[in-house]
Amino acid sequence: MSLIRAFNQGGFMMYPILVLGIIMLMISIERFYVLYFKTNLDKEHIFKSLTAHLLKGDLEGMLVVCDQNPAPMSKIIKKCLIRLMNKGSDAEIQAALDEGAMTEVPQIEKRIGFLAVIGNVATLLGLLGTITGLIQSFAAVADVDAATKAAALTKGISEAMNCTAFGLVVAVPAIILYSFLQNRAQALIDDINEISIKTFNFILANRERFGITTKD
Repeated sequence: MSLIRAFNQGGFMMYPILVLGIIMLMISIERFYVLYFKTNLDKEHIFKSLTAHLLKGDLEGMLVVCDQNPAPMSKIIKKCLIRLMNKGSDAEIQAALDEGAMTEVPQIEKRIGFLAVIGNVATLLGLLGTITGLIQSFAAVADVDAATKAAALTKGISEAMNCTAFGLVVAVPAIILYSFLQNRAQALIDDINEISIKTFNFILANRERFGITTKD
């Protein structure tokens, strides 16, 4: 009840801060699922599986490995393999790798930046709500007698500070979650770059195993 009362006493700015808090929660849950479950692959296992098929000249097997692990890393490698099947040159396979990275990497970083924005905006809205609350409090006590002025002013200031507190309650987790998820996204991107380049170099070094010659 005290939390609800504090929210009601915080003024109009409490509502946009609440909306930001809900958005922060939704983004965090969705990104956590994507970054820790949907795109979570054992990079060394994937690389070993791919190279095992590659050494056998089994291009179809490599494609199956990619299809069985539908993550950005696998999708990028699959683009390289498809270009190889079409007798692409080394430069064309490299272009496929770059194209896949440009498509998939933004999907990993998607919406994470909004958490930092939410953290900043929630803080500013909290301060704005406090300032407007203080202005209203001072205006309200301007015409009251001296005996009740101090009590009324104290009450008004206390209510106005609720907005700053609520803004920080939303801002602090938003900034922490931004740092946490951004670090995770960067780690995934580093893994993608590492395995994609290793696989690309391995393909070029063992291209003759597939019996595919470069098209003219």
